[in-house]
Amino acid sequence: MEWPGGAVRGGVGTVDAGEVDGPGAGSARRGDGRPPEPSRASGRPPRPVKVLRAGTGATVVLCLATALLHVFLVFLHVAPPNPLSRQYSRQIDAWVLPLFEQNWRLFAPDPESVNRQISARTAHTTPDGRVQVSGWFDLSALDNSAVKHHVFPSHSAQNALRRAWSSYLETHGGDDRPHSQRALMMQHYLTNIAADRITAHRDGTFESVQLRVITTPIAAPVFAPAPAPAGPGSATDAPKSAETRYLPWWKVGSHGN
Repeated sequence: MEWPGGAVRGGVGTVDAGEVDGPGAGSARRGDGRPPEPSRASGRPPRPVKVLRAGTGATVVLCLATALLHVFLVFLHVAPPNPLSRQYSRQIDAWVLPLFEQNWRLFAPDPESVNRQISARTAHTTPDGRVQVSGWFDLSALDNSAVKHHVFPSHSAQNALRRAWSSYLETHGGDDRPHSQRALMMQHYLTNIAADRITAHRDGTFESVQLRVITTPIAAPVFAPAPAPAGPGSATDAPKSAETRYLPWWKVGSHGN
């Protein structure tokens, strides 16, 4: 006996796959009757990855451009004067000074011709109004001991104090009065170096610092040719003696507390 829909009572009948799967299920199968393969993901990266790649690329390009600009400006700063460096001298100095300053000119280094002994002493006012002045502390000897017999001495021990003093001379001259913001900055820089090093090696509190600089010319090497004899009526060049220069007392922040 047949039932509606093609089923046979008491036996096993065949049923159309489309009727079992429901309406529209037949369209999900391939023509050969096998189920379709799962769809593959698109080859495009997700949006966050694209944004990250774009940001990384922009950062790399910016770093390279900054490095090239820095090298170019430093080159103009140390190169002999030329029309380009004269025209943009303010922009070059604004970038190079004071962090990237060079103490020599390209192809023409300027070695030291004198020895300088830089010392400092401090002053402290006691609660009863008396001023106590300390003895001189040799800052140059401290740097020399940090460099001598060291295979890889630190850059600050070799150049920090020396470059601070040479920059002070360039900006102040001989009157010890700052005539520009850069001169005032170099004065504070030199004072801070002295105060920090005294604090690290001496106990006590102080409010003022004074520096003393003894300059001694470097003697000529023994193999140097003897000077020509002086002509009639001319004075023989006498060896230059050491010069001592005392800087003013400068106020500093409270050190040694």
